[in-house]
Amino acid sequence: MTQTSGTLFIVATPIGNLADITFRAIDTLKSVDLIAAEDTRHVKMLLQHYGISNKVIALHQHNEDKAALDIIEKLRSGISIALVSDAGTPLISDPGMPVVKAVHEANLTVVPITGACALIAALSVAGVAITPFTFEGFTPRTSGARQTFFKERAEIPTTWVFYESCHRILDCLQDMASVLPLERSIVIARELTKLHETIVKLPLGEMLALVERDANMRRGEFVVIVEGAEKINPADIDLTSEQLRVLTLLLTQCSLKQAVSLAVEITGAKKKLLYQKALEINGAEGE
Repeated sequence: MTQTSGTLFIVATPIGNLADITFRAIDTLKSVDLIAAEDTRHVKMLLQHYGISNKVIALHQHNEDKAALDIIEKLRSGISIALVSDAGTPLISDPGMPVVKAVHEANLTVVPITGACALIAALSVAGVAITPFTFEGFTPRTSGARQTFFKERAEIPTTWVFYESCHRILDCLQDMASVLPLERSIVIARELTKLHETIVKLPLGEMLALVERDANMRRGEFVVIVEGAEKINPADIDLTSEQLRVLTLLLTQCSLKQAVSLAVEITGAKKKLLYQKALEINGAEGE
């Protein structure tokens, strides 16, 4: 008798509220032979809540390459496996990519069991344009790398989204405010589906002030949504030679933000155009 291969199920779990799990996800977790989890202790609380007693193994960023080989062997022997992360949809800034890639390369079956995802939940309530949008995962850990990260995205006209931790959210916003215009719209979605869920949309400058003064806005898990840059009218692309001279002179004496602000007052040129030109000048001087 020919052995039928098992299936790898990618199962979304709640991001906070346990009621957000789907009936299909519960049925899948009950029916598989094995559950591979990012944190076995964390998922066991969910399984206990729904009366699921299947065996759980660890699959995290430190063992996923090695674990992929074991999972392939088990699938080939007919064992079906559910892959879950600590919360939400697996692989969205969570472990699992080496496993899923290896399963595809082995010509075995991968099935999505859809459900909660903090990224999509936040976008659905953000009130900003989301077609298209870019998901950036987590921002870099150091200030210099974050500022570079924000500079590279400063003029992208589409909405972009990232995750951030409670330990870095304030530093992250401070770095963003040093690069992006303070009037840029920002949405913070904090503790989604949980008791202290908070969704705030403000200009960047006001958002930074809020997070600085309110300790509660520095607690929990964060999705940050940044509205895309306003497209510059082709008719407004060039500065006059005098406007450029003033801006260049100010950049030698002031920070980029101060130079742009003063140049707006002195020359009357559009702030976004001056800001873009200032970025170009600073970039050229750094080469």
